[in-house]
Amino acid sequence: MEVQNDRLRFRRNLERIAEVIGYEISKGMETEEKDITTPMGVATCRLLKVQPVLATILRAGLAMHNGLLSYFDRADNAFLSAYRKHNNDGSFEILLEYMSCPAIDGRVVILSDPMLATGASLIKAIQYLKKAGKIEKLHVVCALAAKKGIEALQKTEPDAIIWCGDIDEELSPKGYIIPGLGDAGDLAYGSKMQK
Repeated sequence: MEVQNDRLRFRRNLERIAEVIGYEISKGMETEEKDITTPMGVATCRLLKVQPVLATILRAGLAMHNGLLSYFDRADNAFLSAYRKHNNDGSFEILLEYMSCPAIDGRVVILSDPMLATGASLIKAIQYLKKAGKIEKLHVVCALAAKKGIEALQKTEPDAIIWCGDIDEELSPKGYIIPGLGDAGDLAYGSKMQK
């Protein structure tokens, strides 16, 4: 089995996916006309009326976050540290120990995480974000999703708009996408100690 080991290319591909999705999301956002002075005169352009909040789940989501920042370069940013804490019996629970977030009341929030497997990490992250304020519209951006994860997210967050590069059919008994890509954080940044 050949394993993806070009971290730079993997991160860049995640960025590209997020750039394309960011462009698509921007098409549905509210804009307003503004006059922009150029060296040759004044041009009337359409600009976003309100900047979104870009939220990401550390560490795997950082590359996608950078891709979204390519389109929403004036956005506010939020970071969450959701991760799987594995138990001896093979089960896991999602822990979220850190969140840094701007005011999100009445804002569009774009939450990125490369893999939507079981949906547990994203659901927990959304719950924490909602404690910080009432989100006007929520977009969830991922590179790859499993059908079960999409269903779980739609069940708990029916108003969330899910954007993903592709959908795989299955999850492993440990909750990983099959065939999937592997652990996005490890592929992008190297392996980690498992607690």
